[in-house]
Amino acid sequence: MKTKMTELFGIKYPIMLAGMSWISIPEMVAAVSNAGGLGLLATGPLNPVETRASIQKIRKLTDKPFGANATLLFPGAKENAKVLLEEEVPVINFSLGKGEWIANAAHKYGGKVVATVVNERHGSAAQQQGADALVATGYEAAAHGGDATSLVLVPSIVDAVNIPVIAAGGFADGRGLAAALALGAEGISMGTRLMVTQESGTHENYKKLSLEKGVTDTIYGNYFDGLGCRSLKTPAAIKAYKKGFLGMPDFLAALINSRDIAKMMNLPYSKLFIGVLLSGVKNSVMMAYLANAFKAIRLATEKGDTKKGVLTVGQATGLIHDIPTVSELFERMAQEAHEAQKRISDAIE
Repeated sequence: MKTKMTELFGIKYPIMLAGMSWISIPEMVAAVSNAGGLGLLATGPLNPVETRASIQKIRKLTDKPFGANATLLFPGAKENAKVLLEEEVPVINFSLGKGEWIANAAHKYGGKVVATVVNERHGSAAQQQGADALVATGYEAAAHGGDATSLVLVPSIVDAVNIPVIAAGGFADGRGLAAALALGAEGISMGTRLMVTQESGTHENYKKLSLEKGVTDTIYGNYFDGLGCRSLKTPAAIKAYKKGFLGMPDFLAALINSRDIAKMMNLPYSKLFIGVLLSGVKNSVMMAYLANAFKAIRLATEKGDTKKGVLTVGQATGLIHDIPTVSELFERMAQEAHEAQKRISDAIE
């Protein structure tokens, strides 16, 4: 397959792994890159030392192009981004923040920068900041999709910018890949589908549970991590998504969980705590939500806890019916995309 995405990154298939905390680990990144896609390391739960070690491990596992993400809203994200630049990671994906400084530094060593956006305004801004491509994340996506569905979001952003657009949200097979290309995208980013593969770090409990769920078996709301977020619909998720008193998070739980985050980020707790307070009331509330959400997500991905854990998945979970290797999945998707292309060609002749 050949698109502007495959040419930009030097990959075989126009498919990118979404950067999923505790799932998009070095082994998973390498598996996707070795299969012909673009693996993407999730740095959200890593401190700078762990980020550097993960990058070095990826390079031992693959000689193919790969990337890493930096969710700039998260504590420690800027420090991790600096490590990515020092290690000259081929592709850096940034979101929830301004990435001009990342683009400027990455371009000096020939790196590529991809911004994740959810609307035309953010897409145009990211292009001005130096992004080489955009991930347009629709409402169907796991975690933080936009307000518009991929069917209308992707072409709206394609029309607003002149850099390649990668579609995310609702894509799980070759039909979706062909649809994304028809909408003007140059490829797709997948999280939920790749989460349920043999190489994925997702706990087996949730891989099996994902196979049982349909397209309507997710839950979406603003009271889980402080942002519009989508997760697998389970009793634990329903409870976690409930609006708290006066719409506020459980601050006591957040204080406890934030200590774990400080330890995870290798930051003095006092520095993290004071930094959050100084960022303002609105941001402090969001950080409290995130602290509680991080624990729930980690319990799901690492421990397989179906009673207290919450797993962010997209509506594409209803399109998943098996657990293939990444290589098997990509080859099958390529064949499905060609078949879809033929059906469309035959229909519009």
